[in-house]
Amino acid sequence: MSDPVRLQLLKQIGSADHVDRLRNLRDQVHEHMEALLPTRPVEQFNEQLNEVHDAVIQRSIILAEAEMARRGNGSPPVPYAYVLFGSGGRQEQTLSSDQDSGVVYQDPVADSTEVKNYFLNLSALIVKNLQNVGYPPCEGNVLSSNSDWCLSISEWGVKLGAWFEEPAWEAVRYLLIIADGRCIYGDYKLVEQLKELFFIDMLNHQIILQRMLDNTLRHKVLLGFFGQLLKEQYGEEAGSLDIKYGAYIPMVNSIRLLSIQEGIRETSTLERIRMLVKAGKMSSADGAIYDQAFRIFLRLRLMTTEKNADGLYANNGKLSSHKLTKEMTDELKSGLRLGKRLQRTVFKQTMGRFT
Repeated sequence: MSDPVRLQLLKQIGSADHVDRLRNLRDQVHEHMEALLPTRPVEQFNEQLNEVHDAVIQRSIILAEAEMARRGNGSPPVPYAYVLFGSGGRQEQTLSSDQDSGVVYQDPVADSTEVKNYFLNLSALIVKNLQNVGYPPCEGNVLSSNSDWCLSISEWGVKLGAWFEEPAWEAVRYLLIIADGRCIYGDYKLVEQLKELFFIDMLNHQIILQRMLDNTLRHKVLLGFFGQLLKEQYGEEAGSLDIKYGAYIPMVNSIRLLSIQEGIRETSTLERIRMLVKAGKMSSADGAIYDQAFRIFLRLRLMTTEKNADGLYANNGKLSSHKLTKEMTDELKSGLRLGKRLQRTVFKQTMGRFT
């Protein structure tokens, strides 16, 4: 279904010459897409929304590059890739989304410190631009402006090796973040090299799967023993449902771990499901029902509480139960039952590798 308003906004985003103009367009897109949400198939809406997010982020990067040149810092000294992690990497951003990002750049022949400083300064501008456009920075500081996430490809190799060799909880979390990485701008081959390093290390450190399993299953679905929905009990969100961490994230995590074990490079959850079926690691019937359950979770997550604080679009992942019709409630419960089943499958398949 064509959307001439969205297409026109995308065109304007691609030619925006200032961050203030880009912010104005982001606001227009947000209002326009929010109005369309109840009328569009969820996968189509998700695809079109994330296309807009990509366009805004790409333009923010281009404007930052131009600002670096105006400041006398020139163009990027070596090829680089700007990487999105989290929901951005999976192309599953909601109307509101924070920044989870990194940079991988080609190993410099000389002046490695100067090259690193260039990319850190560029990243600081990009992060600032995106904040001005309404994207809050990652609370965990997984940001391209953080020197830990702005590295040459060889430095990334060393860091990945260290995480695999000493798989503390944080290291395992970072490795799972890397699995969702997607090139949004620049030389995508560098991200392919990064993923190659990741999967080679996975083959050599199968024991890491046990640690990943613990991380993957830490979020339980919001369905009680008697089939009731588990609602928030305290605070201003009392009575609401934690769609993000009680429905969406458990399924994202489960499908991701199954995909990692099979060396699947795709990052979107729906595409990972398709690839698991194609690889014969999931039956067509299971693929179809998990696909449908995930669409339900996507739809409900897009309906969760929106906030605009200090000019930043934010989303707490909670949904008032009053917004659910009986049909939605039944669909959610059915999807959550499948989510529980999927978690059991992930546990059995992963542990089966060690018996």
